[in-house]
Amino acid sequence: MTVTARGYGLLAAAVALLGTGFRFAYPELALLGVAAAGAFGYALVTAGWRPRLAVDRHADPDRVGRGEPATMHLTIRNRGRLRPANLLAEDRCGSRRVPVPVLRLRPGRDTGVSYPVPTIRRGVVPVGPLRVTRRDPLGLVTLTRRYGDSIDVWVHPRVHPLHAVPTGAGRSLDGRVDKVPHGSITFDSLREYVVGDELCRVHWRTSARVGELMVREHVDTSLPRIVVLLDNRVHAHPSVVDGVAGTFESACEAAASVLVAALRDDLPVTLLLVAGQDPGGSPLDRLAAVDLHGGALDDPLRTATTRLRQDRLGDTLVFLTGPGAQGDLGRLGALRGAYPSVLVAVFGADAPTPAGTTGMVVLDAADGAAFAAEWDGVRPW
Repeated sequence: MTVTARGYGLLAAAVALLGTGFRFAYPELALLGVAAAGAFGYALVTAGWRPRLAVDRHADPDRVGRGEPATMHLTIRNRGRLRPANLLAEDRCGSRRVPVPVLRLRPGRDTGVSYPVPTIRRGVVPVGPLRVTRRDPLGLVTLTRRYGDSIDVWVHPRVHPLHAVPTGAGRSLDGRVDKVPHGSITFDSLREYVVGDELCRVHWRTSARVGELMVREHVDTSLPRIVVLLDNRVHAHPSVVDGVAGTFESACEAAASVLVAALRDDLPVTLLLVAGQDPGGSPLDRLAAVDLHGGALDDPLRTATTRLRQDRLGDTLVFLTGPGAQGDLGRLGALRGAYPSVLVAVFGADAPTPAGTTGMVVLDAADGAAFAAEWDGVRPW
C-alpha cells in the first residue's frame, strides 16, 4: 500500500487541526481534523478492498522463431456479485508494461486484451502476472496486487534450411552399439514382449526357458550420430552491442539449423554447451534460454573436450564458436580419433581461420545464413 502526496498532506492537516482545536479550544478546527482523519480512514478501507478477479492468459503460439509473430491473449473476469471493479491494470511483457482496460468492470462481466509479444531477440520472454492498482476516490492511497500466473514465450533462434547433413564415418564394421537409436540391423539384446511387437521377433528358445515372451532388440549402427558443441563463453564472443553478442546469436542460429536438419532426416543429434549450466528442455528451448557464461576459474573448453573424448557421443562433431576462440582450435585436433568428422564454424572472424589440424574442416561465416550457404557447399563427410 502506498500513500500519495495528497494523502500525506491530508494526514498532516488532520493532525494539525486536531492538535490546534483541542489545544486552543476551537471545536470547529477539531471537527475539521476529525473529518480529515475520517477521509483518510475511508481511503484506507476503499483501497484495501480486494476485488475478486479471474485471470486467464495464453500465448498463440508460445514457441516461435526469432522475428515470427506471437500474440498474448488476456481475459479478466469480475467474479464479484455486488460492486463493479474500479481498477487500473497493466500486464508485464518482458521489460515493458501493457495497459489493460478494466475500469468499471461490472460484476460477472469480463474484458480482454490481445497484444503482440516482442520476438525481435532470441530468448525467453516472461509475461505476467497482471498488476492491478486500486485507488480511493480522493486519490489518497493506492494498493497494487498481482493476479494470475506468469507464462513464458520461447523465442527460438532463426533456422536456416540445410540441404545436406553429414553421413558420418563408422569406426568398425558394426560401429558402436551402446548409444545408438533402435533399428533393425544389428542384434543388441533381449527384452520382455510388449503389446504391438511383431511375433517374428520373439526369441522362442529363451521364452521357453524363462517362462515369458522375450523379443529380440536390434539397433541400427549405420546411422550417423551428430554432436553439436556450442561455445557460449564470453571469451569466444567479445563484441557486444546493446547487450547482444552478434556472433553468439549467429552460432545459436547455426546450431538450430543443424538440429532441425538432423531431426528432419531422423538422425540422432546431441546438443552440448561449453560453459555454464545447461538450462534443460528440448534442444530449441535450450537454445532459446542459453546465455554467455564467463568468469570461471577453470577451463570449460578443456572440460568439454575431455568429456567428448572419453564418452565418444557421436561420429560427427560440429563446433560453433566466435572470433575470440580462434586460438583454441588446436584442442579440437585431439578429438579426431574419437570423431572421424570434425567441422568448426567461426563467426565474425576478421581474418581466415587456419584449420589447426589435418582433417578438420573450418568455415568462416558472417552469420547464420552464410553458415548455411557454406555448409551446403562443403562435403567433408
